[in-house]
Formats: sequence, structure tokens, C-alpha cells
Amino acid sequence: MYFVETIETPGLGNRHYLVGGSTAAVAVDPPRDIDQVIAAAARRGVRIARVVETHVHNDYVSGGLELARVTGAEYVVPAGARVSFPRTPVHDGDTVAVDEGLTLLAVATPGHTPHHTAYVLRETGAPVAAFTGGSLLIGTVGRPDLVEPRLTEELARAQHASAHRLADTLPDATAVLPTHGFGSFCSSAQATADSSTVGEERTANEALVKDADTFVAELQAALDDVPAYYAHIGPVNSFGPAPVDLTPPATAGHAALADRLSAGEWVVDLRHRVAFAEGHVPGTYNFEADGQLATYLAWLIPWGKPVTLLAESPAQLADAQRELARVGIDRPAAAATGGPADWLPSGAAPASFRRATFAGLAGEHPAAVLDVRRDSERAGRRIAGSLHIPLHTLPGRLAELPDGPVWVHCAGGPRAAIAASFLDAAGHEAVAVDDSLDHAGAAGLTLT
Repeated sequence: MYFVETIETPGLGNRHYLVGGSTAAVAVDPPRDIDQVIAAAARRGVRIARVVETHVHNDYVSGGLELARVTGAEYVVPAGARVSFPRTPVHDGDTVAVDEGLTLLAVATPGHTPHHTAYVLRETGAPVAAFTGGSLLIGTVGRPDLVEPRLTEELARAQHASAHRLADTLPDATAVLPTHGFGSFCSSAQATADSSTVGEERTANEALVKDADTFVAELQAALDDVPAYYAHIGPVNSFGPAPVDLTPPATAGHAALADRLSAGEWVVDLRHRVAFAEGHVPGTYNFEADGQLATYLAWLIPWGKPVTLLAESPAQLADAQRELARVGIDRPAAAATGGPADWLPSGAAPASFRRATFAGLAGEHPAAVLDVRRDSERAGRRIAGSLHIPLHTLPGRLAELPDGPVWVHCAGGPRAAIAASFLDAAGHEAVAVDDSLDHAGAAGLTLT
């Protein structure tokens, strides 16, 4: 009897897997913080015999190399992947042993990357599950434009063919277990369900219900912005990531925080956006610990720039440090816990800014309304007369903003709070619209 244990990293929208039998297991696309995988194996009472990668990842730093080193497991990587470390290359049709009666069949599934490989779990020779990485996802496929823009159409066609190869050769009951698709920007769209089978995908997946030409044209037209840090993560994974270090960072007092801000370093407040708006250290940025902290902080911060973290508690700080290590922000320069009263000199007043709803916006008719959603989101609907600067471009475009109050919105509130913190730090009068855009029309705002 086999087991599959799912290890989720919801902040990045990915899933990682431990699959095995009674004595041994294989880790599939493990996360950077390998202690989770080791703990899962310990709970099951199995040894990690092999670690397999479906592809060289762009959206997170892999823990595969370190997990193999720590456990003594064989590290299996697609033969076509260009990497700089020793590994066992796997080719289409190769078999990877899992445990007695359990094997993984390597299936070449190019599209997300040219070397992408899926692994079909077979129990006594019968397919029971497919670890599809960034190929066949739930309702969609992995995006084909992350390797080289000039290869996008070619890889999109390969993605269509790969999805059909899996669907045409696997039984309907085969579980589809992808790595991407649960919020990751490596996915062409987001998962339409929490779980799926080959049979369900055969009737619902975009790659399987449309002809190649239609699928490729629509896929290319729908491709969204690529997080800036992806350009760095791929090379990190190809070269071989360093072991993760999750020991606590140095503690910074209010004088050290002031020095870091004066030096132009980033000081990031991890508290909820409501608490930040009510009071914060002037010049700090607000990236909530709950949510897509790693995605948006790594997207906006210049690669390699020192970052200091402010957290409500040691637990919040530790969770954030773990999340950021997954995207290559390995060591915070410093950190502090508590609140503004702990981070400011005695008697110093915290900064603050207003929060509002779309009804409030409609009632005040401000001169400047800033939409920080991505281009693809704004194409669907927008507030008439609003300015548009996508959040990931905002730090470099603050000079484009007019004088006076700027009301900033996104689709639901979290990104507007990040943007408002940048405006506030730059000396603009910001009002963060903490509301769902679905309420804008009912509030009397004109949407186009």
C-alpha cells in the first residue's frame, strides 16, 4: 500500500509531495525548508531514498540538493536540465524505484520548460497517480514563457502535446498531483478545484478540450506579468542552492532601525494592514505576514538589498523568515518584535494613513485614484478616470503621482495597503481602499 503526503506552501501557491510505501519514500519537488519533508518521513517511519525534480524551478528555491545531501538520498533531475552539481539524470521512460511494488515512471512532458518531466506512480505496474509538476495542472497548464520569450509559442505547443500524452496514456482514475497551480505565477491560470484525476482533466482542462492552435493562441494572449525575482531563482537552482539558514536574525533597536532607514535599506512591517495604517515607523513598508508575503516582497525589493523585518511576535518573525528563504531572501539583516512603541524612540509619534471603502471613495470624489492591479486585471474592469501603476512597478514610478491625496485600490485591499505604505514613506498623502472591487459599482462608481 502506498501513501502520498502533500506539503503545501500556500504563500507561493505550490504543493510538494512525499510518496512511499512501508519502508522507503521519494520526495517530489521539495521546498527549500527541508525540515518539513524530513518530519513527514519521520512520522511515516520511512527513509527518504530518492529526491526527484520535475524541472528547474523559477518560483522557489529548491530544497532537493540539500535534502539529498542530508538524507543520503539519490538526487534525480531531468537529463536535459542544465545544472552544475552531481545528480542522477533521468530520461523519458526511465523507472525510479520507490519501495517494494512501487515505482515512478519518468515521462518527458516539455512545455513549462524544455526538459520538464512528470513522474507516474505505479503500484504493481498499474498507474495510480501522476506527479505533473508544471505540465498538466488542475484545469490548466504551467506557463510556457518563463525560460526564453522567443520559445514561448514552441513551448506552448509542446505543453499541449504533453498534456495529451499524459491524458492518452493514463487511466481515468489516475490522480493528478501538480506542483503549481494553487496561486503560483508559474501557472497559466489558477486551479479550478482542490484535487483532480486524469478523467476529470480530460473533460475540463483547457489543453485537452481545445485544438492546439486555439489553445496556443489563447494561452499566449492570457499570459500575465512575471515576478522579477524569477530571473534570479532559476540560476540559483541550476547552480545549486546553499543550505537554508533559519536561525534568528540579529535584533535591532530603535537607533539601529533609524540608521537602516537612513541608509536606504528596506524595513518591512509584517503586521496586518489595519494595524499598520493606524500606526507605524515612518519610512517602513507594509507586507502582511499572512498572504503572499514572499511573492510580493521578492517581486518588489531589488535583488540582494538588505531587509529588516518588524513582527508582532517571534513566531510571526520565524514564519516570515521561513517564507522568504523559499524565494532566496535568505537572511534578514536584522529584526525586531513588538509594535511601534518598541521600535520608535521614547516620545516619537508613529506615522499613519487613512483607510476607506469604495463607498467612501464615491462620496469624496478624490482627484487621484490609483489602481495598482496588474494589466490583465485592469483589462477586465476599471474605475473611470483612475490612474494605473501596477504594484510591482510602483517603487520606480512614485514621481508620476500628482500632489495631494492619492486614494489607492487593488481588487481586495492587501496590495493597496502595500502601495499605500510606499506612498506614505515617500511623503504622499495616501488613502488605502480596503474593500472588494465588487462593491465599487454598488457604491456608485463608474466602471468601464
